[in-house]
Amino acid sequence: MRKISWLFYLPLFIITATVSAQKSTIYTSDSKDFNKAVSLFNDGQYTSAQIIFNKVEETATAEELKSDCAYYAANCAIRTNQANADALMERFVSDYPTSVKQNQAYIEVAHYHFDQGNYPQALEWFDKVDESQLSASDRDKFNFQKGYSFFNAKKKKEATVYLNKVVNSAEYGSQAKYYLGFMAYEGDDYKQATKYFDEVSGEEKYKEKLSYYQADMNFKLGNFQKAIDLGEKAMAKSNPAEKSELNKIIGESYFNLKKYDTAIPYLVAYKGKKGRWSNTDFYQLGYAYYKQKDYENAISQFNKIIGGKDFVAQNAYYHLGESYLNTNKKQQALNAFKNASEMNFDAAIQEDASLNYAKLSYELGNSYQSVPAVLQAFLNKYPDNASRSEVEKLLIDSYISSKNYKGALVLLEKNKAPENKLAYQKVLFYSGLELYTDGNYEEALKMFSRSISVQRDAVFTARATFWKGETEYVLDDFKSALSSFKQFIAASQAATTPEFKNSNYNIAYTYFKLKEYDQAGNYFQSQIEKVKDDKVRLNDSYLRLADCRFVTSKYGAAMDAYVKVIESKSVDADYAYFQKAICYGFIAKNDKKIEELNAFLQLYPKSEYRDDALFELGNTYVAENKTDLAVKTYDRLNTEFKRGSFTSRAILRQGLVYYNSDKDEQALVKFKKVAADFPKTPEALEAVATARLIYVDSGRVDEYANWVRTLDFVAVTDAELDNDTYEAAEKQFQQNNTKQAIVGFSGYVAKFPRGIHALQANYYLAQSYFSDGSESKSIANYEFVIAQSRSEYTEQSLSRLAQIFLKNKDYDKAIPVLSRLENEADISQNKTFAQSNLMKSYYDKKDYPNSVIYAEKVLMNPKTDDDVKSDAQIIIARAAMQTGDEAKARTAYAKLMTIAKGELAAEALYYDAYFKNKDGKFEVSNVAVQKLAKNYSSYKYFGAKGLVLMAKNFYGLKDSYQATYILENVIQNFTDFPAVVSEAQTELDAIKSEESKTNSSIIK
Repeated sequence: MRKISWLFYLPLFIITATVSAQKSTIYTSDSKDFNKAVSLFNDGQYTSAQIIFNKVEETATAEELKSDCAYYAANCAIRTNQANADALMERFVSDYPTSVKQNQAYIEVAHYHFDQGNYPQALEWFDKVDESQLSASDRDKFNFQKGYSFFNAKKKKEATVYLNKVVNSAEYGSQAKYYLGFMAYEGDDYKQATKYFDEVSGEEKYKEKLSYYQADMNFKLGNFQKAIDLGEKAMAKSNPAEKSELNKIIGESYFNLKKYDTAIPYLVAYKGKKGRWSNTDFYQLGYAYYKQKDYENAISQFNKIIGGKDFVAQNAYYHLGESYLNTNKKQQALNAFKNASEMNFDAAIQEDASLNYAKLSYELGNSYQSVPAVLQAFLNKYPDNASRSEVEKLLIDSYISSKNYKGALVLLEKNKAPENKLAYQKVLFYSGLELYTDGNYEEALKMFSRSISVQRDAVFTARATFWKGETEYVLDDFKSALSSFKQFIAASQAATTPEFKNSNYNIAYTYFKLKEYDQAGNYFQSQIEKVKDDKVRLNDSYLRLADCRFVTSKYGAAMDAYVKVIESKSVDADYAYFQKAICYGFIAKNDKKIEELNAFLQLYPKSEYRDDALFELGNTYVAENKTDLAVKTYDRLNTEFKRGSFTSRAILRQGLVYYNSDKDEQALVKFKKVAADFPKTPEALEAVATARLIYVDSGRVDEYANWVRTLDFVAVTDAELDNDTYEAAEKQFQQNNTKQAIVGFSGYVAKFPRGIHALQANYYLAQSYFSDGSESKSIANYEFVIAQSRSEYTEQSLSRLAQIFLKNKDYDKAIPVLSRLENEADISQNKTFAQSNLMKSYYDKKDYPNSVIYAEKVLMNPKTDDDVKSDAQIIIARAAMQTGDEAKARTAYAKLMTIAKGELAAEALYYDAYFKNKDGKFEVSNVAVQKLAKNYSSYKYFGAKGLVLMAKNFYGLKDSYQATYILENVIQNFTDFPAVVSEAQTELDAIKSEESKTNSSIIK
């Protein structure tokens, strides 16, 4: 217990002497004024007296009268607190060194300041006194007052000397003993204190105060019952401050006697020092509640102990953990046990706290450390703990349940005991899945292969084999993928795995990629027959089955499958309808084909296959010799798709229709339009060749020659050399001799930069560079292709260029290319690729409005897969956060949670907790943070941010301990994320500043 000073409540019992003005002799004519001034002085009218004393001093001739006036004038100045009072007295001493009033002046001024309670000033004047000149009657008063002044100045040694001089004084003895006893009490010399207090205990004026000191001394001496009795006795006559201290003495005495129920009301009644409790105060009341099994009240006291680093704090945090467990607040218990386990004041408590911390980490997850690391650390530190076998089992299982596969692998690589092999195989497998989800396919493949090699659990061996095939498929290694899938379905435990259900589907697609369409169709058929409940895969299997039968000329079977897709009304119904119409042409039913194509145009006015249908319809009219309808259909196509992929071919076909109908002039108009609008394309070359026939047949060769000279892609001479050079390079390209093809096409482009085959040569040269890994060299050739009129090479060139620019993060070049690809792509995957990467590119350039526009386009596409949808939702959410639109961000993150995986799922879950915190739903927010810690602990950044959020939640729930402890751990353990640490430090400083108002143990 700290001691409280009661001194200023006690009377000093000091008799104040009245200054007596002695008249020395009968003065001269000034005596009357002098005597009047002395009378005013004695009446306390110091200002008026001083004026007269100064006037008399100026006119007096007698030295003694002058010195008396100076003495009294200085005395008046002191008593009226004049700034120059000390100087006046010093001047009196200096000017009248022989005055008998010098020593008396010092004494009287000192007594005056003492009587006014100005003890520091009194000491200054007491120190000037010549003690040898004091009379016996003045000496006791001088010694007591000077001793008390030293006592007040906390100069106990000096005070003791002077107070001891008057312990036997009849007037001052009792007071001296009281203060000497008090100084002994403060110095913990209870024997001496008791001696002095006993000597004055019979005096009524000391009884009330002595009861407190005696109670406190007995408490400190361990005489708890006596302290209680004395404290109760003193309580009735004590003031509020004294009662607070007595409640603490009595309450703590009962606490030490383990009478916790009796202690509680006294401990509660304690008001603290200056209204603030210490950590020990909170601990004692909390422990008393804990022993009464009143865990909620125990928690409310323990969690006010902030920043404790001693035996008391360790005990408090351990019992706080126990209290949390008893109220099913496990996350809070984890933090409390972690804190207690990090202190070594009590080894037994530390070990038990460590065990509880390890178990709770396994159960809840842990944002500070990987769960396996926590469990392994416990086993390393306490190898002989009775719960060792239980913790070892938890360790093995935690490798998987914590999903912290990197940390798990590190530990398992160090500990390759046979009993850990099963866990090792599982961790390798799940680590592979995580890498696969994150798009790191090369590393995923290594993990799956390593998992297969362990051969500990047949189920996981089979699953790893399947995912090895999936990874090889994504890496375009279709032969290896097919082998892996075949090994999977042959595995003994394959049928028990979740992957088995769709194994036929995966094998079918692999055959499809290998262009083994009969086999692919057979496996798609097997998928259809065996899995009916997966509607997405069922419809896709029908579609791909139809494609396989179509490619292998089994048109009847293809049409049956296309009809199934149409009937399902899936997103691919338009494609299936178009393909079904095409099939009629291959079975010599052009009339039905025409009917179906026209129906398609009515049913699907916005289909991406509309231009295909119009072109095909026109061609079919030509085949049926319905040339007028053919020309009208081509016109319709060219009107709707002015720069479409079929436009040049449609105009060429119109020209050929006119040519075959002997309408040569109309034919020439069309051929010249193709040559002018689509130069250097194969259609332009064919148009020129056919036009040549018309001109030659009509004998207009000169006219032809003049026209051809206006075309920079047709050379009238050197045509054979042009063709031969190109064909030589093309032959190498077709034989996959990439390096020879590069040499050949480079030579052609150099010799014939505007040659007949310049478009194809540049395209194939770019493709060859790309295949050879020289992507940067391919850029110029791809740019040549896209700078020409729309051709069959334009779309692929745009796609390749976009890939190159995106890989180099050159968004300024990527964006215009992607924009063209979006607008010109015929292949839906390329359009989706363009939109998704425009979304990302704009976001990386901090162009948030455009990034959101493209994200919303991506989400509107029904064929977008979940990974791309996740990217779109995260772009919308992040852009909204950047622009302060939290309402939009909230919606986007909520949608993201339903589809995201890996790190994006962790981010979505963090913001779920973030918005719940903003809503004041602190407990629900903490549930989300706990889920983040348990399921996504490997994503440390969001784990750290989640902990800061959890701290805010706990402070919102009035749990200061949890809040500060979590923030301190973030600051200590997450230095890799300085922004998070800075936020944590700001929060911690604010909380400590607020809590220090009621807790004296907190250092701000």
